[in-house]
Amino acid sequence: MSSHGTKPNVLLICADQWRADCISALGHRNVRTPNLDALMAESVTFTQHFGQCTPCGPSRTSLLTGMYLMNHRSGRNGTPLDARHTNLALEARKLGYEPALFGYTDTTPDPRKMHPNDPALTAYDEGVMPGFATPLHLPEDMGKWVAHLKSLGYDFPNGRDDVFRPKPGFVKPDDRGFRFIPTIFPAQLSETAFLTDEFIKWLLVRESKPWFAHFVFFRPHPPIIAPEPYNAAVHPKDVDFPVRKASPEEEGGQHPLLAHELTNVARPDAYDEHNPIDLVHTNDLEIRQMRATYYGLIEEMDHHLGRIISHLKATGQFDRTLIIVTSDHAEMLGDHYVWGKEIYFDGSFHLPLVVRDPRTEADSTRGSRINSFTEAIDVMPTILDWLGAASPRTVDGRSFLPFLRGQVPHAWREEVYFEHDFRNVRSQKVERALNLNSDECSYAVIRDAKFKYVHFAALPPLLFDIVSDPQEMKNLAGLPSYLATELAYAQKLLSWRLLNQERTLTNMHVGEGGVYEHRRQ
Repeated sequence: MSSHGTKPNVLLICADQWRADCISALGHRNVRTPNLDALMAESVTFTQHFGQCTPCGPSRTSLLTGMYLMNHRSGRNGTPLDARHTNLALEARKLGYEPALFGYTDTTPDPRKMHPNDPALTAYDEGVMPGFATPLHLPEDMGKWVAHLKSLGYDFPNGRDDVFRPKPGFVKPDDRGFRFIPTIFPAQLSETAFLTDEFIKWLLVRESKPWFAHFVFFRPHPPIIAPEPYNAAVHPKDVDFPVRKASPEEEGGQHPLLAHELTNVARPDAYDEHNPIDLVHTNDLEIRQMRATYYGLIEEMDHHLGRIISHLKATGQFDRTLIIVTSDHAEMLGDHYVWGKEIYFDGSFHLPLVVRDPRTEADSTRGSRINSFTEAIDVMPTILDWLGAASPRTVDGRSFLPFLRGQVPHAWREEVYFEHDFRNVRSQKVERALNLNSDECSYAVIRDAKFKYVHFAALPPLLFDIVSDPQEMKNLAGLPSYLATELAYAQKLLSWRLLNQERTLTNMHVGEGGVYEHRRQ
């Protein structure tokens, strides 16, 4: 594989808040992703890939630890991650790599290991997952990028709070919505461009030595505002309208959590900063424009993905680099009147996953698509497997490496599981609205090719027929004709929890002859 006689490279790319269907090669009629499409022709694309949880911090924790939310328990942005858990970066260090982070992991440190006055504990800080070096940490304040813009003469007195304001004095046509107004800065100075520039610089001195990088695109995460020309990449008249019921009130009748989320997102600025529009009740043009601009942000991201791939090819690194392109969670885009990702629909959890294995053993699968279910927790054990390392006992996911070699892994799953912890510890807003205590604010989901069952800790369950109702419009839970199905899926969900709960020491036995450990097959 490598003429350099060195270990291979690993590049894990994650684009924040990117829907699985937003890829032109998969038939999306608005999104243009020519660089990803070209990579897919040399890769394996997993079409039924799902994240484990939402929002950003929890989902990235599952991605990087290989653990279900019920085991790592870092359930909200700002919820500490127990210091005892290992992760992809720490495991890669055992193999001689120094994993580098470009972007963010949104990890909250374990406060029990720190002094109370440590700045990391006194503000929402978006810390770094242990084990990563940080050539460019770009958390929520985006300090290094904002400083770069200010060094070029841009005036942002409030820093990150100002940088995504709409361009002053811009006159938009009548057939475009508010989010057609571009950013103050041009595309070549966007945070996406800045991040990619810095990564390529970092690569310049690593052409002949192995590296391991986790590269995180902020886009297409909100705010849904794009630099020119990406603000005009898609015309709103060409955009499909969201799938939803006749009114927000009818939609919210499906479930109390959905009704609460619609109340949240109806507030201007709640989802999309510096946006004065109520996205639940606004007109069709504004909804279509939001979608159009989101698609433009994906096109911008794809452009810079192409720059990275072109650099790897030009420097002879492409064929010794494992490349994985995915997302942390998805985006509702107005379906069911919801914007964002904090709701139980597939629109929040169904993710892209494209994997290019450069080794010759993968040649027979290039350009193929896998329709078997995969989960975000599978990414970590797959990378370790590809590098020849075993997964820690704590890992809940499984390596999908055999799929890349034209084989089906033994006893592969036939369903996916995901969870959501929707508590709000500081404000208690959701707890008061739904008359719950914080520990009751959660649900777990089992979803296969036929049905999807959502079990809440203290709210009514949901059941959807995925075959006849793929948009999840009709809740079947409680209907007499579906009680047997509901029970069967509830039992499977319970079995899943029993099989996957904390297991670190469970296959060890201490006794005569010392410590014995049974290895999972």
